Amino acid sequence: MKRILLPTDFSENAFNAITYAVQLLKYDACEFFLLHTYTPTFVSAGSMIDSYSALTLQKIAQENAKNNLDALEERLLKDFSNKNHTFTAITSFNMLIPEMKNIVAEHSIDFVVMGTQGATGAKEVFLGTHTMYAIKKMKCPVLAVPSNFSFEEPKEILFPTDYKVDRENKYLSLLRDLCETHISRLHMLNAYEGTPLTNEQIENKAFLDDYFAGNAHLFHVAAGTDVIGAVEQFQMKTMINFMVMFHNKHNFLENILFKPVINQIVYHTKVPFLVIPSVERQ
Repeated sequence: MKRILLPTDFSENAFNAITYAVQLLKYDACEFFLLHTYTPTFVSAGSMIDSYSALTLQKIAQENAKNNLDALEERLLKDFSNKNHTFTAITSFNMLIPEMKNIVAEHSIDFVVMGTQGATGAKEVFLGTHTMYAIKKMKCPVLAVPSNFSFEEPKEILFPTDYKVDRENKYLSLLRDLCETHISRLHMLNAYEGTPLTNEQIENKAFLDDYFAGNAHLFHVAAGTDVIGAVEQFQMKTMINFMVMFHNKHNFLENILFKPVINQIVYHTKVPFLVIPSVERQ
């Protein structure tokens, strides 16, 4: 049975991501954890009245969260009735990311599904923050679903790769399961910028070819461009409805000098985007 974490702030964006998840996994036995966190209310220090007010507001927030989660669960059971799916509602007086980390560890979560609104230009720093923090902090895969993306089966999956994938990554099986369940075609895309593949990269490519032998898959090369350009060009020519990448660890200098590829794609993708942590990040 798969265990999926579905954080929600009760927005349409969050609901869209949740409905995508239950439809994507309609053939799988799943336990979905619906999570809503409410943050501490800050009041001036020094009086019992303030303390009483804070406790009262906390209790109200907790009751509202519970009622909203109950209503959400009822709606999901009505609109997406599936005997293979169960729901567990969790409310927590905590910040979102720390609580997500706790739940992922406590319940052995397989992956997280979150909505992302995307952004343009300078607004990037203000939008999609929770999703980006989740991708950076979670030790399990995070599936980012763009706002207003209507569900369609992931028949054409784009996998941009530099062939530096760790063969021991336990989440490779998640990608293969998706391909098998939805009879998907996997497009492995390498951005070639003039540097030939190393022997290790060639061996990893051969490993991927063998690993996905039971699934339709193709290898592509985009010459003379970086990863972002390769992805954009490929999507112009091929109808892609799902994307996956591995999140490798960036050092401090790289984070300062260059915008990580993952960040750029999450902000601008128009299709659901699964980010799988590398072994060193798990």
